[in-house]
Formats: sequence, structure tokens, C-alpha cells
Amino acid sequence: MFADKVLRGLEAHAHPGDAEFLGRFFKTGEGQYGAGDVFIGVRVPATRQVAKQFTGATLAEIEELLESPIHEMRLCGVIIMAEASKRADDAKREALFNLYLRRSDRINNWDIVDASCRDVVGGYIRSHPDRAGVLYELAHSRNLWERRIAMVSTWQFIRFGQLDLAFAIAEILISDKHDLIHKAVGWMLREAGKKDELRLRQFLTKHKAHMPRTALRYAIEKFSPEDRAAFMRR
Repeated sequence: MFADKVLRGLEAHAHPGDAEFLGRFFKTGEGQYGAGDVFIGVRVPATRQVAKQFTGATLAEIEELLESPIHEMRLCGVIIMAEASKRADDAKREALFNLYLRRSDRINNWDIVDASCRDVVGGYIRSHPDRAGVLYELAHSRNLWERRIAMVSTWQFIRFGQLDLAFAIAEILISDKHDLIHKAVGWMLREAGKKDELRLRQFLTKHKAHMPRTALRYAIEKFSPEDRAAFMRR
């Protein structure tokens, strides 16, 4: 099976000590956001190296990887999807986009989201703005990872100076309860601020009194020490 070939490739780079460390780092303990996830101990650069060997994977083969209980297998699958999205024709990009949304239940940790959604979801929607409603739906999802997909996918718009969607999704998620969404919101706001600092300042002035401190801290990271202190004082 295709998945077996990929697993053998990953196992060649696996280290038991890294498996233990990664399990702690990605919060796999009972009650934590990554509870039950399985690591074999492959670092991201090695996972990317293995993914390059399987760039011609079919949608069915990619889905095999997403089905795996092993974290690095799922990460490898979405890296293959992201790289394919950059080069594929529109029909293939749409198929990858649809697969990604259909199997969002398997895109279930922040590194898996961040390694892929900007290209597979954000890139496709930027070419098809009529599908932007998908990001609003994801932003209102009960699923933590779907909400993070919504926020981080706006990076694809931000890099081209198209900031409306990023600020709109950030406003929806500004009061989210989860720290991983606070970080994603702050991260994308910071990136938007690199394109239009005045607009970021206006957004923060409006929301600073009630937005989570983590999100605010991330968003103002590029400000001067004096400005950071002033914003953190609310």
C-alpha cells in the first residue's frame, strides 16, 4: 500500500527520543488538545524530505495518509497537498481543496494546519473569491482546528495586500476561548500590520480592551517597546 511506502520512508528518520519530546510538545496527554495522537519521532524537515518523494500521489493515496493515526503521516499528507496546490491546474486545486475540507477531521493539530491551509485553502479561495464564505463557516465551527484553518488561510490574502478578509475573520475569532486561536489571530494581525500598520492600530484600538492578551502580544510584536507597553496597558 502507498501508506506503507511513506511510513517506511518516515521511519528511516525516526528517533524514539524525539517521539517522546514531540508527544509532550504537541500536548498528547489526556484532556489536552492533541490527546491520543501518535508520534514516531520525525522532525519536520525530514518529513518534508520524505514528502518530496511522493509528489505524484493521487487524492486516494493522500487520503490514506490522512487516515493514519501517526501524526507524521498526516503531516506528510498535507505537505504533499500544499506542494501540489502550488503547481496544479485549477481542477486539481479544486479537488485538493474539497478533499481538505472533507477530511478536516484528520487535519487535527496546529502544525498540520499551518503547513497546509495557506496553500490548499487560502490559495484556492483567493483564486475563487466566491468561495470566501467557506472561511466564515470555518470561523464559526465548534472544531478548534477548523477555526484555526479559517484564520491562518487568510495569510494567502495578506501577502498580496488584501487585508479585508483577515480583519473580518479576526473579528469573529477575537473572543475565542482557546489559546491556539489567540496565537493564530495575533499572528495574522501582525502580518496584516506589515502591510498596513495604521489599519492594524485602528483594529487594536477598537478591540484591545477585550481581546486576549496572547493575541494582542503577538499582534504588536513589531511595534516599538513604548507602543507595545501602551497597548498592553489597555
